[in-house]
Amino acid sequence: MKLEFNPKIDFPEMERRMLEYWEGEKIFHLLREKNRKGIKFTFLEGPPTANGQPHLGHALTRAVKDVVLRYHAMKGENVFPWIGGWDCHGLPVELEVEKALKINSKKEIENYGVKEFNLKCKENVFKYKREWEWMTRRIGFWIDLENAYATMDEKYIESVWWALRRMWDMGLLEKSYKIVPYCPRCGTPLSSHEVSQGYKETEDPSVYVKFKVLGEDAFFLVWTTTPWTLPSNMFLAVKEDIDYVLVEGDEKYYLAEEAMKRLFGDVKVLKRIKGSDLLGKAYLRPIDEIKYEGKGFYVVSGDFVSTEEGTGIVHIAPAFGSDDFEIGKRENVKIINPVDREGRFIEGPWKGKFVKEADREIINYLKKKGLLFRYERIKHTYPFCWRCNTPLLYYPLDTWYIKVSTLREKLIENNMKINWMPAHLKEGRFGNFLTEAKDWALSRDRYWGTPLPIWRCEEGHYFLPSSFRDLLDQCKEKPEYFEPHRPWVDELRVKCPVCGKDMKREPYVIDVWFDSGSSTFAQFHYPYENRDKFNEFFPVDFITEAIDQTRGWFYTLHVVNGILFNSNAYKNVLTLGFVLNEKGEKMSKSRGDAVDPLPWMESLGADAIRLYMFSIPPWRDRRISEHLVKEYRSRTIETLWNSYVFYKNNATLDKFIFDGGEITNKLDFWIISRLNSTIKCIRKNMDAYEISKATECIERFIEDLSNWYIRRSRRRFWDEKITPEKLSGYRTLYTVFKEFSKATAPFIPFISDYIYQDLTGRKSVHLEEYPSFDENLINVELEKEMGDLIRIVELGRRARQIANIKVRQPLEYMVISTQDRDIIEIARNYSDIIKDELNIKNLEIKSEPVELRYRVEINPSIAGPILKEKLPRAKEIISSFDTKELLKKIEEGKVSILGVELPGEAFLVMEETDPSIVHVGDNNIHVFISREINRDLYLEGLAREMVRRIQIMRKEMNLEYSDRIIIFIEGDDEIMEALKSFRDYIERETLSTISNKFDNAYTKRWDIEGKDVLIGIKVVKSATPD
Repeated sequence: MKLEFNPKIDFPEMERRMLEYWEGEKIFHLLREKNRKGIKFTFLEGPPTANGQPHLGHALTRAVKDVVLRYHAMKGENVFPWIGGWDCHGLPVELEVEKALKINSKKEIENYGVKEFNLKCKENVFKYKREWEWMTRRIGFWIDLENAYATMDEKYIESVWWALRRMWDMGLLEKSYKIVPYCPRCGTPLSSHEVSQGYKETEDPSVYVKFKVLGEDAFFLVWTTTPWTLPSNMFLAVKEDIDYVLVEGDEKYYLAEEAMKRLFGDVKVLKRIKGSDLLGKAYLRPIDEIKYEGKGFYVVSGDFVSTEEGTGIVHIAPAFGSDDFEIGKRENVKIINPVDREGRFIEGPWKGKFVKEADREIINYLKKKGLLFRYERIKHTYPFCWRCNTPLLYYPLDTWYIKVSTLREKLIENNMKINWMPAHLKEGRFGNFLTEAKDWALSRDRYWGTPLPIWRCEEGHYFLPSSFRDLLDQCKEKPEYFEPHRPWVDELRVKCPVCGKDMKREPYVIDVWFDSGSSTFAQFHYPYENRDKFNEFFPVDFITEAIDQTRGWFYTLHVVNGILFNSNAYKNVLTLGFVLNEKGEKMSKSRGDAVDPLPWMESLGADAIRLYMFSIPPWRDRRISEHLVKEYRSRTIETLWNSYVFYKNNATLDKFIFDGGEITNKLDFWIISRLNSTIKCIRKNMDAYEISKATECIERFIEDLSNWYIRRSRRRFWDEKITPEKLSGYRTLYTVFKEFSKATAPFIPFISDYIYQDLTGRKSVHLEEYPSFDENLINVELEKEMGDLIRIVELGRRARQIANIKVRQPLEYMVISTQDRDIIEIARNYSDIIKDELNIKNLEIKSEPVELRYRVEINPSIAGPILKEKLPRAKEIISSFDTKELLKKIEEGKVSILGVELPGEAFLVMEETDPSIVHVGDNNIHVFISREINRDLYLEGLAREMVRRIQIMRKEMNLEYSDRIIIFIEGDDEIMEALKSFRDYIERETLSTISNKFDNAYTKRWDIEGKDVLIGIKVVKSATPD
């Protein structure tokens, strides 16, 4: 059932009722059916995780997706497949379950039972699904969630396994023992794109350590921010072509010459040598608490060594760094690793301590041994686990990799086919990441995830099934129940296809980002089903998520699909900035200002939140608060609604029915031209995914419609007769609201449909075609003419604001000065409108050049710290400067006074005008208004203030604009004089008859220009009082 018109709209309530209407009438379903045979526009939902509450940033993402999809659907395109998706696996789910079970380690999980733990994870996946679904509906995002893909579904996992088998066949999967970023809390390695999402500024020790040179009375001076790695030191690295010195202070030290001044200042240099001269020099371990028998503890060459920070000599612990590890391999040593996989020392004085907690004790140890040269604290960026916030370690592990580094050139080539918004990401943030693409650490030592489908027998043979049937065919016994998760896959007895021996699965799950990176094909259960659908879908026309996904989903989509299909995965990608609080700070749960979007939608309305967020370029961070959205709604959606109510009330009163007749008024031609220009502007920008520019087109049109067209047309609509001018206005407004509500439907879907249904009686605006524009109806000259007229009026308003004089207060005269002939013509032709808009009695138009005089003074707050004691003298001599020359130098940004150069902002430039005149200039137009107000003008201003108060009271009484009233007014002598002088004006403007004081009136006291005024109102059928 359609919604009834209510001029006193409650936006959130209207939206809730509209949601019920859409669902009851199956409008989304009807739209999809209508476009079933249309040109396909393909879209892929970046799958959110539904085990956490949605926040305002999620609402932004869903709104942006919706505006693009609705726009293309209204163009008749078949948005395909138009389904949602859910990311189901990984640490986000596991950590929530751990909290619920009050367990904190992998050991506790295994004691609890992997099967039971994973069953809990499966339950937790959709913990907040209802909240996500309601937020999605409430923000107005039309998407099929009933048929959404889920990364934990069996068919989805089977497609992921197929992808991994393809990569195996291509020789891109390998197991390797090397250093990986590792989370000791979660007990699993992370990939480079995961690591890049967790960098934070943190404070760490900055330690300069003395390494005793064997056979010399000297030390190697070495810098590190990870003292806990020193017990594992095996080498020191230098760069062969760097200049090093041996200096003598309190002791003798080797270090890079470039670091010498930073650390010593002036110091005696005993000798200068190249890094190559230091190779092979042996030293004593600064910490020898960890037993080790084997070679090491000498200087080696390292190309990675630099002198930008530290000493130019690098401490090498092969157990805890990739460069370090490679040196250990090159030198063929057994590495020293006294740290377990929980990040705790397993031997030595710090046994049982977490490595970062041992830093302080190790520093004290060095101090006691006399090996601490300097200790301080520094702030720097360091990687933390993107999910549990634990500092990462670089740790040696057996890990399965995808050899992405061998594919860099192809990935870069595919990237060039993508339209990035903003464009700089293509070769900037995203492109740079591709040029340095690392091998992808795929395996995770966790529980809830897609199992790595690799089985190995004791002979070293591997088996990778590409489907569940492949796997089950290779099982010695068919299981009664098959579930492609741990522990069920681990319990299968698989026979080696080569030697027939028993095989064991590699005990890992895979990176969840591989799951979501497979969504292009896995959502279709490709290649086992829906090959035709996938081929129509791929590569995807449009995706959008937050900017951080350049290191996440955007990246993994690009890599997975680039490998499998030798193609870019998507054609257009729109990146979104973050949502900030009103102060411009990133919202956070810890600070308590992360916003649940639902209460805001229930107080402000989804349309208001949507349009506000669309008004800012999508990739920029945006400040948002209830206050900001409310203010924005007031000047956009509320203004549009009030304009429609004006039309509706008048058209209903006059029983207007649209007849398709002609329009005759110049103002009508102008707003129809603006309508078509606006639709053209929206189409152009939406086709280019420039949502904020399209929104700006909408904002400008609402402003023109309400604050110029309707305001300038009010009097013809108030005419009691149905005149040709009035009919032309009704036809114009009907056309405007019909076409504009279609144009705005993708942006503000609720109010647009409400207006459209009420205006036309049709089922829904969302079932209509997106409006086209008619070039023949776009009158560029008329739009420029009216635009210049509006500009003149706005300059006059600005002059009044500077003078602090309300528009209701009449002024004697205004002067417009311009040498632009077109502006002069416009000012003459529309002089009555200019006077009416600005409440000016007389208007003078001049074409002579304007000679403005300026006074320049020194700004002491800026010039003072520069000039210091010369400031008083500079203030004195500046008056002797030629003003024109001085202004020119100020504009250039450099002025020399008393031998000191000052920037342009060190001066205050003030215009010198007659105090009774206010001047405002804008490029080629200058406006001057008189401040002087004589008694007649003052009394008229009082009369206009009274009219305003009466109109407010009419509104408070819920009167129709056509209701006639009788009024009385009481005040001081000036009020009564104004009432007498302007009685006809007051009665005409307020549809009233002025009477003596009477009973049973609605009364109110007002302060009008400091005067106490009593106004009383009574509604009557006849304007004649009883």
